[in-house]
Amino acid sequence: GSSLATDPEKEAKMKIPDLKAEDVALLEQEMDKMNEQLPEMRSFILPGGHPTVSTLHIARCVCRRAERCVVRMQELDMEVVPLVIQYLNRLSDYLFVLSRYAGMLLNAPELPWKPRL
Repeated sequence: GSSLATDPEKEAKMKIPDLKAEDVALLEQEMDKMNEQLPEMRSFILPGGHPTVSTLHIARCVCRRAERCVVRMQELDMEVVPLVIQYLNRLSDYLFVLSRYAGMLLNAPELPWKPRL
């Protein structure tokens, strides 16, 4: 957020938190750890099963919306560090895996999406 909110010309004078490739790698490592314990997905999963799971799905949706906004900013030739888009993408994936992991810990059933026939 600080990277997007800071004027690039003033950024050098301000001490804002920086984003590094290691931050993206950490999200991926944590997802891998959780996925090792989760059952294989066999269908799309609907948000629900427990309030915590639903809240994590909402956070994931908000993160995806932020990612789309940042991509639009980049398309409008606004100053966007590409790593920000990559981080938001991985963060939304992380939140999805975390929702599944939390559901597993809470013994909440996964709600599979069933197509209309």
